[in-house]
This record gives sequence, C-alpha cells and structure tokens, in this order.
Amino acid sequence: MRKNDLEIQEWLKQRKAQSLYRSTRLVSTPQQPVMVVDGQEIVSFCSNDYLGMANHPEVIKAFSDAASRYGVGAGASHLVSGHSQAHAELEQALAEFTGRDAVLLFSTGYMANLGVVSALIGRGDSVFQDRLNHASLIDAGLLSGAKVMRYKHNDLQSLAGRLAKDTASNKMILSDGVFSMDGDMADVSGLVRLSQEYKAWCLLDDAHGFGVLGKKGAGLLEHTGASQQDVPLLMATLGKAVGVAGAFIAGSFEHIELLKQLSRTWIYTTAMPPAIAVASRKSLLLIQREDWRREKLVSLITLFKQGARERNIQLLPSDTAIQPVFIGDNQAAVETSDHLLKQGIWVTAIRPPTVPPNTARLRVTLSAIHTEMQVNRLLDTLAECLKQRD
Repeated sequence: MRKNDLEIQEWLKQRKAQSLYRSTRLVSTPQQPVMVVDGQEIVSFCSNDYLGMANHPEVIKAFSDAASRYGVGAGASHLVSGHSQAHAELEQALAEFTGRDAVLLFSTGYMANLGVVSALIGRGDSVFQDRLNHASLIDAGLLSGAKVMRYKHNDLQSLAGRLAKDTASNKMILSDGVFSMDGDMADVSGLVRLSQEYKAWCLLDDAHGFGVLGKKGAGLLEHTGASQQDVPLLMATLGKAVGVAGAFIAGSFEHIELLKQLSRTWIYTTAMPPAIAVASRKSLLLIQREDWRREKLVSLITLFKQGARERNIQLLPSDTAIQPVFIGDNQAAVETSDHLLKQGIWVTAIRPPTVPPNTARLRVTLSAIHTEMQVNRLLDTLAECLKQRD
C-alpha cells in the first residue's frame, strides 16, 4: 500500500509513462452523435446510447412530468418508504418485456451483480467466470467469499473441465451476454446445457444486449430463445440502450422474493428516483414501438464492418454495436485516439487492466441515430490515422 504523497505521485507518474493514466473529459451537451467535449464540437463514437434514447424528447418529457409529480428523490430504500407506484409499474413492464415472472430494480448494474451473487453464493461455494467478464461480475464473485475459477473466453470445454473437477454443492456460472470490450456474444445454449448438467446457477449480464438484440429488443435471451427455466437469473441495465439509468434482475417469483430478503445492495440502498423509473418505462415503450432504431443500427454495423475491410482496418470479431479496432500497444492506442479527437471524432482508447495486456484497442460504439455520412467519416479518418502511424 502506498503510504505517502510522494509514493502516490511516483505511482501516478509511472501510469502516465505506461500510457495507462485515466482522465475525464468534460461534456456540455446531451448524449447524441454531435457533442461538445472540452469546448470542442465532435462526433462521438464512444457512447453506449445504442438506440439514441438518452435525448429522446418523449423520454425527457416523461422524466420532467414525473419529477413534478414525485419530486427528485425516492427518499429511502424500497423496504422503507422509497418504493413508489412508478417503480412497481416499471418492474411489471420489464417482467412482461423479458418474459420473466418478476423483476427487482437496482440503482446500477454493478450493484445488481454484487447483490444477486452475494445473496445466493458464499463461503464453501464455487463461482465460474468467463475471463473477459465485466468487472462487476468479477468483483461479485470475489466479494461473495466463494471459490472463484475463471475459464477461457467463450470456451465451453474449459468451463466444463472446471465444473467437472469441482466438488462444491452450490455452484454459479457468471457470464456477460455481449462482452463489453470485445462485442462478441456468449454461447447461451452451451452455458444452459452445462449449468443444467452440473446443477449450477446461471446468471447472464445482458447490459449490452438488452434493448438491441431480439425481434422486439428484449435482449440476447430473446435472440437465442432461452427461457426463464434455461437462464434463471437475468441482469440488464437501463443506462445503455434504454438511455436512462439503473438496472434490474429478472427471474422467477421465488428468486426475486429471495433477493428481497438477502440482497444487501438492494436492501440498504436508497431507491432510484421515481422520475428515472417513469422515464425508463417510457423508453421501453418507445423501443418496442420504434423498431426502426434496431434496424438502422444493424445497417450501420454492416456499413462499418464492410468499410473497415475495404480500408484494411483490423477489427475484433463482433456483430454488435461494439466494434473494437485492434491496436495492441497502449501508447499507440492513446495517440490514435488523441489524433482522432483533433480531427473532431471521439473514440476512447481501452487499455489494461480493462482488457488483457498487449490488446489495447479503440472501442467504437455505434448508435441508431448516427448517419451513414458520420460513419464513413469515421472510417476515412481512422484509416488515415492508422496509415500515418504505420
């Protein structure tokens, strides 16, 4: 542990030298393709607002009207006095949308994952994690006190080998649905088969699939046809494709009631503002009504991938709105990102420990409200940047 200011300063200096230093940029406009960042007008390709709902006028109006009705804070936890009609209506709408019995709202996806894992798994139990899982799933496993084993990314043989050797009576498999830094999807049918064979819980984090995948946008489980019985525990967030904030766990009545008794991150946290719940419900209705958004997003993903091939831009395999451009070197990733920003295009450089060593990349994320002209401009500018670097 670093004990004094000089040691902290030296550590920060080393982070900068390794091109691993993290800093924020100041946004002064709503989330949308054209934004003002640090006083500069740019085109953003690094938001998770996949369907363009964060600045939707109907969602804004719903939020404003609800704030006038309910105020701006919930005032207490759900179990005290914070559970409003707005929360109950959103939970019901999400349960119907996902085809699950019931839903429990959380303030963030991080809290949802910590809350469900710690409620169901503990010392003497075993957790099995995909190596590329989101930090919230990794931390959920570690903080549960259970034995944690990580299997090779999307490698069912690797997972099966670990499950077969484990003797714990209570097991849980944790996996992202769409992997946040790679954009590829979990093998849901394989996870279901192994969870049933080895009598393990299965929790899928569909933060980046919910709202985008599936015929009606209900996510990866709709896309793959997995039922509540197949995947008993579904987590998804409301701050990405839904464009608002918060998260939820969906499952059977029994599982949700169990979480109400045991999930500490739900029991001991002030409920999300009711206006957030109302805005999320409005967004959910619009996602189902305005299916052109998912169709447009698919067409832009196809355009970007084809354009990248034509320009010899190396992408990681992904069919989702997350399109990682492989760079490798940390400094090169940062320099390419900075050069793009000077050209008026914002794409974040992702480096270790968020991704494995020597796999730094630019994480391009597409939105339904990008234009084809903006995507082609990104491709042309990126190709020129990479050509100059070579």
